[in-house]
Amino acid sequence: MEEYKFTVEEKDINKRLDVYISEKIENLTRSRIQSIIDESCVLVNDKIARSSYKVKLLNEVFITIPEVKEMTAEPQKIDIEIIYEDEDLIIVNKPQGLVTHPSEGTKDGTLVNAILYHCKDLSGIGGVLRPGIVHRLDKDTSGLLMIAKNDFTHQELSKEIQSKEAKRFYKAIAIGNFKEDTGIVDKPIGRHPKDRKKMAIVKDGREAVTHWNILERFGDYTFVELELKTGRTHQIRVHLSSIGHGIIGDKEYGPDIKFPINLKGQLLHAYKLILRHPRTNEVLEFTAPEPKYFTKTLDYLKRIQH
Repeated sequence: MEEYKFTVEEKDINKRLDVYISEKIENLTRSRIQSIIDESCVLVNDKIARSSYKVKLLNEVFITIPEVKEMTAEPQKIDIEIIYEDEDLIIVNKPQGLVTHPSEGTKDGTLVNAILYHCKDLSGIGGVLRPGIVHRLDKDTSGLLMIAKNDFTHQELSKEIQSKEAKRFYKAIAIGNFKEDTGIVDKPIGRHPKDRKKMAIVKDGREAVTHWNILERFGDYTFVELELKTGRTHQIRVHLSSIGHGIIGDKEYGPDIKFPINLKGQLLHAYKLILRHPRTNEVLEFTAPEPKYFTKTLDYLKRIQH
């Protein structure tokens, strides 16, 4: 473990904290700096600070760099549903309960482990723990994911997501009756100021935009379609919660209600994906039907309305 302490000088005033650290400790990558900040290992004047914090004159910045624990993802025989595959690309329908990639808390049994068993050659851009992973879904969110087999495909698909050329659509069952039939949530998202494992609407967070459209109303519940215009961590869950319509089954951001059906996680499903194939330029559209527990809940809500 290494420790550093710096006092902000006049020439560094108003620099973002992550930029300031990168200039002071040159051997750290931006992703490593972000990880250290997210783990609350950076204090400014003895208080936990976010990456976007603008340093001020004479701020005392204390940095603790924990030892890096070497981890690699190993192939594991785990059943996965492959919607599409060619020499460049795999589209997977991830089930609820399956973690996308290994991390400190989940070292195996993930989608990455399953993909490595199925396909030996994947993009290396995501590193040894996230090979081929262009974007991710939360553990208890089901649905479509893009997997890149090579770096070219990974880079091109990432550009499509950044430019909003690639389109990602979700379905959710939320608490409450929306006043309008369609709308937009445009609120910045960043780390929760008190709980670093969660995200929240924060003034200096990153831009986050979600479009929503009502599919069906069930009195106290609403079946809603959502389109991501940005891809922040927990974006849909945080945005719906922020407007008073948390997702049923979401233990972190959802409503604290007793629902008659036993659910293992949030009713959020990535059901449609539109992208341009990086090599052929063909526009591809994929869909995945809602899982059984999702349709079971919809059937129940329809019954109690009559």
